[in-house]
Amino acid sequence: MISKSKKHMVLTTFMLPAGYHKDSWRMPGSRADELGNLDFVADLTLMAEEAKLDAVFFGDIVHANTVLRGDIKMNGFYEPMTVLSALAARTKNIGLIGTMSTSFSEPYNVARQLCGLDHMSNGRAGWNIVTSSDGFQNYGVSDVPDPVVRYRRATEFVDVVQKLWDSWGDDAVIVDKENSEYVDRSKLRAINHQGEFFNVQGPINMPRSPQGRPVLVQAGSSGPGMDLGSSVADGIYTAQPFKEPSVEFYAKFKAMAAEKGRNPDDVKVIPGILPILGDTEKEANDLADELANYVHLENGRSQVAADLKMDLSELDFSDRIPAAWFSDDPKLGSRYQIYRKKSVDMGMTLRELIVDLARSTGHQWMAGTPSQVADRMVDWFDSKACDGFNLNAPFNPGGFKLICDKLVPELQNRGYFRSEYEGTTLRDNLGLSRPGA
Repeated sequence: MISKSKKHMVLTTFMLPAGYHKDSWRMPGSRADELGNLDFVADLTLMAEEAKLDAVFFGDIVHANTVLRGDIKMNGFYEPMTVLSALAARTKNIGLIGTMSTSFSEPYNVARQLCGLDHMSNGRAGWNIVTSSDGFQNYGVSDVPDPVVRYRRATEFVDVVQKLWDSWGDDAVIVDKENSEYVDRSKLRAINHQGEFFNVQGPINMPRSPQGRPVLVQAGSSGPGMDLGSSVADGIYTAQPFKEPSVEFYAKFKAMAAEKGRNPDDVKVIPGILPILGDTEKEANDLADELANYVHLENGRSQVAADLKMDLSELDFSDRIPAAWFSDDPKLGSRYQIYRKKSVDMGMTLRELIVDLARSTGHQWMAGTPSQVADRMVDWFDSKACDGFNLNAPFNPGGFKLICDKLVPELQNRGYFRSEYEGTTLRDNLGLSRPGA
């Protein structure tokens, strides 16, 4: 393990080429006609690597429901494993994190794909572990499984994948040409896993990955999500729009990891932030207003209605969603409660909620100068509200260029972010230990 300064933030970016701010693809210069193509996303990834970011992170959805509601932000145009494999050939240092759902694949397939990506990238692969709540009809399943069942499956799924990654010893490859032995077969072992959801013999059919295991990240702030993440994840992506709840979440998560015998410093808590930047505060606010004007309100109504599982068709945009319409059901998730807080406690109208969610999707957002945004990020970091941030570019490529050219250098100048990569693998750059076989 290469030591990482305690003062250095983790900085990754959520790679959404259409822009994280909904409908920002309508802006001039958006390159929206190139969505789905490699050159566009490669240009953004190389920009991130030049800024020395830890990783690019690709989410994924396996349905077209959001596109049918007029929202192409999280569109699934870039299937993570294929695009990350292509990007591995065009980059040298930056981490490559992809989302793969435990609901729609098999552990052996995922173990091979991620181990292969780790080899192709010389140790820069990461897996964002998710369970899915939509898209089951595309896989022949009519009813969405209960969240408890989905997380129980996910826990076993990850356990099997890790066993497969560990089924080759680090020194199994010997390349003994004289005796015609490429591997020491005694260093390969079957896992013979028999569980509730999976029966897997193993071993995997490729050497152990350069990192030992690819880095694991997880995005889940519910009870089952926190239990899974605190058990296995190296990084936690979380939506935390307010500082004090984030401080509480951070402390709780680190304590959960410690209770499971893990080093809390090896679990990085990484909330998202959407920075809208300008050379002056007025310039940043004007840009925020410009972005808001691109939001299609009727599409926004459909999107918010789908997120909240409500019929909002009779509300005027100047109306507030009645408090009585919201549910206390914890199964609706942590982001549902964030939307509820903004609508009920903060009194946002439907129009204000649509624009706010277009900017943030439950994360924090801020319009300001690079210095002002850096002030907030440093305050959160020093207050133990996070270990760093997932940077959400409001629009591409221009909004991400502002982040890389102005915000990241501000953090570097203050000593809160690296100027050069510390090592050659994603684990090195995150300051994480290499797991033994």
